[in-house]
Amino acid sequence: MDKAGKINDWLIGEGRLLGDGIAIVSGYARHLLAAGVPLSRARIAQRLANPLLAAWGVIWTPEETRDYKVPRTVLDTGSWHGSPFQRVLEDRSALRKRLTRLDPDKDHQTYLEIAEAGGTDFFAMVLEYGDGSAQGCSFVTNDPDGFEQIHLDTIADTRQALAAAMEPVAMRRSSESLLRTYLGNGPANAVIDGTILRGEHTDLDAVVMFSDLRDFTSKSERWSEAELLKALDGYFEIVVQAVFARDGDVLKFIGDGILSIFPVDDRNDHECRCLNAIAAARQVTSSLETLNDKRASEGAAALAIGTGINMGPVTYGNIGSPDRLDFTVIAPTVNLASRVQDLCKVLGEPVLATTAVADLAKDQFRSLGAHSVKGVSAPIEVFALHRREASKAPD
Repeated sequence: MDKAGKINDWLIGEGRLLGDGIAIVSGYARHLLAAGVPLSRARIAQRLANPLLAAWGVIWTPEETRDYKVPRTVLDTGSWHGSPFQRVLEDRSALRKRLTRLDPDKDHQTYLEIAEAGGTDFFAMVLEYGDGSAQGCSFVTNDPDGFEQIHLDTIADTRQALAAAMEPVAMRRSSESLLRTYLGNGPANAVIDGTILRGEHTDLDAVVMFSDLRDFTSKSERWSEAELLKALDGYFEIVVQAVFARDGDVLKFIGDGILSIFPVDDRNDHECRCLNAIAAARQVTSSLETLNDKRASEGAAALAIGTGINMGPVTYGNIGSPDRLDFTVIAPTVNLASRVQDLCKVLGEPVLATTAVADLAKDQFRSLGAHSVKGVSAPIEVFALHRREASKAPD
């Protein structure tokens, strides 16, 4: 059996069953080396059906094998335009480029960077999947003589088997990416793990954070659609970043409201999760100041955000009709977080919390007394962050 045949057998057999992109690419590279290909770097890129990410991929070198992600914004930069990867994917053809006599004024920065790292020869080709999509992969050698034609033939003759091994991994990765983008990490993990039946749910404790953009209704009547969308994007970004940075999960965008949770993993974790939510709220307040400075420089009006934090039992799972399901969290705990957030405007505070939260972080709050909230029979005591805490930059 020829060298390519042995590699193909491994790819569609043992390699495909690994089910892991890093393991497949690492094994493929080792087999190419064993076949005499002087490989110094391999990159297998996979497109994603995701509004935020353009692609993910795996980079192999003799020192390590790692995966990476490509934000969709990269497609608007020089890193993509005119690159060998753009050409290969658009033409669906192979590309070979010697890297020993490059012209900095004419050759793409990709070639220049690879050559600076020691690369002498570059080869790229496409992998075609069953859904008609094209994926890009590239190979580099540091050998002074570059690739020989037999090396390029070996790589090219294994592309179909490589595609067969990588396609199932890529499809799973794409599906998981979409789930995480639209559902959040927690719900996505639950769905991936098989929590997909209507009515299937989990009862747990969680810190619930509800954020809302002040005066959104009046703004939507006065502002243009472009102004409104830009404001919402800026607001959503600072809240989501703050929640993710503290291991929380954003479950819902409800108009201009954002529902986030910090699940309590065990009975001793309540204080930690409360502190995470408080730190996230602080970061939102600090980041809002930065955002408003930028908006002021652009002649745009300042934004104000109210955040309510509560802790307690919640029900987490699938609800809906036989034809449409929603993975969400429901409980009086959630409703109270929303009602406490409503008091932010009334009391002139950016962040308010319930007793359940304040009792676990007493040094960070001051009581504003008891107040009536909709849907609760008796007034509840609410707490605001100390003035110095409310404006403090995140740790």
